Amino acid sequence: MAMDNMTPLQALRWSVAMGADEAIGDEPVDRYAQSAEPAAPAQPAVPVHASASTAPAAPPLASSQGAADSRAAARQADTLAALRLALEAFEGCALKQTATNLVFADGNPEADLMILGEAPGAEEDRQGTPFVGPSGQLLDRMLGAIGRDRTSAYISNVLFWRPPGNRTPTDAEVAACMPFVQRHIALVRPKVLVFVGGAAAKALLERKEGIMRLRGTWYDYRNPDLDVPIPALAIFHPAYLLRSPGQKRQTWRDLLMLRARLAELA
Repeated sequence: MAMDNMTPLQALRWSVAMGADEAIGDEPVDRYAQSAEPAAPAQPAVPVHASASTAPAAPPLASSQGAADSRAAARQADTLAALRLALEAFEGCALKQTATNLVFADGNPEADLMILGEAPGAEEDRQGTPFVGPSGQLLDRMLGAIGRDRTSAYISNVLFWRPPGNRTPTDAEVAACMPFVQRHIALVRPKVLVFVGGAAAKALLERKEGIMRLRGTWYDYRNPDLDVPIPALAIFHPAYLLRSPGQKRQTWRDLLMLRARLAELA
């Protein structure tokens, strides 16, 4: 079907299918009209010793500043509802300015299993719920293979807002969110943690190895808000498994390890 013959809804669906899943401005920009405009004359260079008339751009938020602000906010939350409100009021992570929704958690907070991924994707950002896109559907099937679903697991991420274009989060963004994540885990106090993907595993275990080395081994997860460690297992991210289905055999072994440990702790 030609673009000229599409309805607005059909055109929107076509744009999303082609990867245009973000709006970057409130009004359309006519680039053809812009290219026809004469170029502005070059401005003379300002000598190094001269005073600029405009203020310099503000520096990006430092990791220590965002983390300090989030530690203070997270420390005051004594319930999951209070933690969510603290995140909604938090302005120390720049991702909040570009995201559509806060993506807090899904599932059963009373469950003995807590699953943490890296960051929301496009569909998660639209719905405000973690793991609801194609990788989330595979995660649901993975849980189903060991007799679990979202009523017997609690799911969240290391980041609560989507990085634009699903880019890799910066150290500053992870540092700003980490105190909330630590408090989140401490408030839920699951019997077992699962870290989905290398980025989440490395951030929460404070390790440098990649997921190939981290998976298949049990770790003791600790944070300042926990009085005892929680057994933690790292697994491949479902998005990686969709691209590399040959690794599903390794993931099945990890899931069997998880099922056995949950049975021991029941």
